[in-house]
Amino acid sequence: MKQRVVFSGIQPTGNLTLGNYLGAIRAWVDLQGRQDCIYSIVDLHALTVAPDPAALRSRCLDFACLLIACGLDPDSCVLFLQSHVPEHAELAWLLSCFTRMGELERMTQFKEKTRRNASNLNAGLFTYPVLMAADILLYRAELVPVGEDQRQHVELAREIAARFNRERGAVFTVPEVLIGSSVARVRSLTDPSRKMSKTDEDAKSYIALLDSPQAVRSKIRAAVTGSGRAYDGEEAPPGIRNLVSLMAALRGTSPQGVASAFADRGYAAFKEELAETVNEILAPIRRTYGQLRSDEAALAGILQDGAERARRRAAAVLREAYRAAGLL
Repeated sequence: MKQRVVFSGIQPTGNLTLGNYLGAIRAWVDLQGRQDCIYSIVDLHALTVAPDPAALRSRCLDFACLLIACGLDPDSCVLFLQSHVPEHAELAWLLSCFTRMGELERMTQFKEKTRRNASNLNAGLFTYPVLMAADILLYRAELVPVGEDQRQHVELAREIAARFNRERGAVFTVPEVLIGSSVARVRSLTDPSRKMSKTDEDAKSYIALLDSPQAVRSKIRAAVTGSGRAYDGEEAPPGIRNLVSLMAALRGTSPQGVASAFADRGYAAFKEELAETVNEILAPIRRTYGQLRSDEAALAGILQDGAERARRRAAAVLREAYRAAGLL
């Protein structure tokens, strides 16, 4: 069976969390080898939040190391830094000329970021979806695994690709959205109405992949549950439903199965077992990260090799798009 081209990226901001692992990274690992997978640490996108330069460079290496520690194999996928493939920025400019202002103004995330970043309303926040479209279309990606919050951006990429193809000829593949399993949508430990975010200012709201075993226990013990003893259904408070879903995702079972197993036990005992389950998952990730992170030269080599492989593919598509647009 022919492998389909998969593209996905992750922004090197904040701390990679258990939510990132269950909602995205684990799926990336599962897809590699079975499909033609291209994964990028999208550091150009990170510039929209004005990060400290030294911190951004360090975090890019942290993320690369963690992705490998989670199971990404650079021999089975293409792993690279977005800024190392200048074709991303070049194609973004071309695509911006085929994108309507109204389409960008309707982006939900732009509206949300505008409210949260009143002191940093840069143009990059507005044109972010065009660069994301370039990321995807540059490799003729057929599948784009994203969270539900990114669906709108992929839909815009589809519209831009279709418009360019209509007006200038069939250059781009119109991608399909691949939404992850709902069981893996991990919510904040302090506010289950929000998803677990790697950029949350409250470190108690998320479990970072590099949290110590004691930190994991402390955060889960303090996690919001609510009153009552129900673990599932309408009677279960949102906080405990979140923790039950987390346990189910980690163990590869259903929330109903977890709820049944702990029906006669209190929340405290459940939290202790959940903490141990989390630590079992994170232990090999922490260990591998510790072994790899100290060798920055090796990490840089992996990223350079990935960028070279990505550029060979990206350059060919960009040349075709330039020619179709009328450039010599």
